[in-house]
Amino acid sequence: MSAEYDLVIRGGTLVTSTDVFRADIAVQNGRIAAIGENLSGKRAIDADGLLVIPGGVDTHCHLDQVEPGMGYGAQDFVTGSRSAVLGGTTSAISFVSQFKGEPIREVLAETLKRGRRSIIDYSFHQILADPTDDVIAELPAIIASGIRSLKVFLTYDAIRLDDRQYLRVLAAARREGAMVAVHCENYDAIGWLTEQLLAAGLTAPKYHAWSRPKVVEREATYRAIALAELVDTPIQVFHVSCAEVAEEIGRAQRRGLKVWGETCPQYFTLTAADMDRPGLEGAKYMCSPSPRDEADHEGLWEMMRQGVIDVVSSDDSAFNTTGHHAKDQNGPKAPFSAIPNGVPGVGARMPLLFSEGVVKGQIDLPTFVALSATNPARIYGLEGRKGSLMPGADADIVLWDPNKKQTITNALLQHGVDYTPYEGREVTGWPVMTIRRGEIVMQDGQMVAAEGSGAFLAREPYELARPLGRLANGFDAASYDTPGAAR
Repeated sequence: MSAEYDLVIRGGTLVTSTDVFRADIAVQNGRIAAIGENLSGKRAIDADGLLVIPGGVDTHCHLDQVEPGMGYGAQDFVTGSRSAVLGGTTSAISFVSQFKGEPIREVLAETLKRGRRSIIDYSFHQILADPTDDVIAELPAIIASGIRSLKVFLTYDAIRLDDRQYLRVLAAARREGAMVAVHCENYDAIGWLTEQLLAAGLTAPKYHAWSRPKVVEREATYRAIALAELVDTPIQVFHVSCAEVAEEIGRAQRRGLKVWGETCPQYFTLTAADMDRPGLEGAKYMCSPSPRDEADHEGLWEMMRQGVIDVVSSDDSAFNTTGHHAKDQNGPKAPFSAIPNGVPGVGARMPLLFSEGVVKGQIDLPTFVALSATNPARIYGLEGRKGSLMPGADADIVLWDPNKKQTITNALLQHGVDYTPYEGREVTGWPVMTIRRGEIVMQDGQMVAAEGSGAFLAREPYELARPLGRLANGFDAASYDTPGAAR
């Protein structure tokens, strides 16, 4: 064949969500042009001995999320996307904040401005913390602009929704064809448990796990699914911590509902015991839901093998140990209830999933690709563009050394945070080259892409976000719950 392609990756082992095979892959004008044998092009990369996989798609990471007063977090788009690329991720979905009593438009404009600094391609979920008539009225334009997913929290004082408010969001999403992502924990149960723990003098970081046991996550997951079924709105349950919770999702899936489950590396690598460390050391491992016990890891892997959980995201919600946007922002001896919870991990996500999953025999190679790239792209409206090695898709390609051993350190991850909860952990399997839309952006741990070279991913209407057409009693309540409607 004549040298008609811009780039050919030769001799590697291609891995898709369904197959593993040796082939060449050709790139033209930033897209995958062909997969076959003996392809040639203007430039060739030898991938012999390497896996060739789709660039990772992280559909849950808080990069440069706007804080009250237009503040900023520990991880901005430059540091976060740099770490993502080093770990094999080429696309991510972050968040547009909403604050109680305020409209969305100003925060949205600031969020889009910050996104323009990204190295990876990016999109957003719109958080809804206060679904008033005015805010609901803003949603059609926001969703039509390509932000085709909404995020709600069923806990946290400043942003949680009660059931009535959650129903309003589900109704708006159903009318506009948006996916809803849900943080499922029981707000009142956590509040009650926290009060009793503090009254008993149990204030150390390890009691964060005591304040939110599995049952409060399981109950909220059941409730979130039941209300979504009532309205007929597709949802994804974020950061499932254990099989006990995933079983609620599995039951819904067996009933034919559009419900998906996601987990994160912290739930199959960390445990509640990691928070039982002195001072702020324990705080480094605090996230919500809490990491569970060692025995719960196997249950999560089984749920991934069954497909009940079909996405692994990072939920990179980064706080420094000290200084700006930090775990110690309320003092070095603050009780667990006053320590912000969340862990960084956008760069460690894929190596941890590969090492703990593939290398240790928990999942096979196609499942690794499905969990880290193909399924997240499909669930959030990026199918055919991201997360797949197929002609016509963006040439987001990672060359992965399955035998490379690497010790994770904070410096290695090159993110904007002063620690990693995975410090000193040895993994097997590491990306040696990351290609984004046909351009090499990382090679042998060195970033070679420019700040701001990422692109905003506007998402079009898509089938998975459409309702099933199964309504309780046949009554379409969502069509009546519109801004200004009499209630």
